[in-house]
Amino acid sequence: MDFQTLPAIPSLSKLYRGQVAGLIRPGGKPPVSSAPATGYQVEDVCFDAESVARYCHLIGFRLRDAVPATYPYLLSFPLVMQVMSAKDFPFRAVGTVHISNLIEQHRALRIGDNLDIRVHADNLRPHRKGLAIDMVTSIDVAGSEAWRQTSTFLGVGASFADSSPAELRDRPQAQRLLPKAREEALMEIPVALLRWSFEQVREYAQVSGDKNPIHVSRAGAKAFGFPRPIAHGMYSHARMLASLEGRIPQEIRVLADFYAPLTVPATTALLSRDDGAGAWDLWLRPASDPQKLHVAARVEPMDLLGQGR
Repeated sequence: MDFQTLPAIPSLSKLYRGQVAGLIRPGGKPPVSSAPATGYQVEDVCFDAESVARYCHLIGFRLRDAVPATYPYLLSFPLVMQVMSAKDFPFRAVGTVHISNLIEQHRALRIGDNLDIRVHADNLRPHRKGLAIDMVTSIDVAGSEAWRQTSTFLGVGASFADSSPAELRDRPQAQRLLPKAREEALMEIPVALLRWSFEQVREYAQVSGDKNPIHVSRAGAKAFGFPRPIAHGMYSHARMLASLEGRIPQEIRVLADFYAPLTVPATTALLSRDDGAGAWDLWLRPASDPQKLHVAARVEPMDLLGQGR
C-alpha cells in the first residue's frame, strides 16, 4: 500500500461536491478489475475542543478530557472520502451503504493529543448485493497505535470484471460481525426509548460535516430510494454507546452491524444485555415493530480478545 501524506485533513464538503458532480456526468464506473492501491495520511492533528463539546451534547456523552470512542470517526472521515474519491476506488462514495463497523481503542484519546491518522482501503470482496470493501483507519499517538477502525461499505450493484484477478473474485462473501443479532434482539426487553427528528439529524450533519443528501435533504433521500431522510449509522451507533457511559472501560472493542435504515422522524427501542464478563450487547429497533432491527452492537473490554463471545 502506497500512502500519500497530506498537509491537512481535506475539506469534506469539497469532496462531496466532487462526488455529487460525478453523479450527473454520463456513464458510471466500469466493472472492477483491481483493489485501490493508495492510502492517505495526515500528521500532527489535534481535536477541536468546541467540536467535541457539540458532539457530546448532541449524542449524550459527558464532556471530559477523553473523547468518546466514536468521535475519531468524524475527525478521520474526510480521509475516508479522499480514498473513495480516487480514480481506482471501485464504486462511487455517494450511494454506498455503511454495513458494519469495528472500533478497537487501545487507549483513550484525549483533547491535546497529537494524532497521526492513516486511512486505506482493504479486503475488496463479493457481497450478495454487490461488492464490499473495508476502510481501515488507524490513529497513532507518540508512535503507538491508540485507535483503529474498520468500516465496511457496500457498493450496491458493483461487480468484478472478467479480467479481475481470481484472488479478488474468489474471496469469501462479506459477512456480518454479529450474525445472531436479529434473533437475540427478540429475546430482550427495551430499556429506553430514543426519539429521532429531522432537525437532530441535520445537527449531526453540521457537527460531523457529513452532509450526504440522504441525510439532509428530503429530495436527496427520495433520489436514492428512501421515503424520508435517514439518520447516519454512526449517529445511531454513538447514541447506543452513550447509554453505557460509566459502565465500560476506555480500552474497548466495539462491533456494530447496520440493518434497516432509520428514517426520521422515528421512535426506537434500545435493548441491552450485560453478559456478566464485562461485555454488553445492544440492539436498536423500531418501538412499534420488534421484528425489525436498525443496529446491533457489542462492546467488550480489549482484554476479552481471544476469549470468544
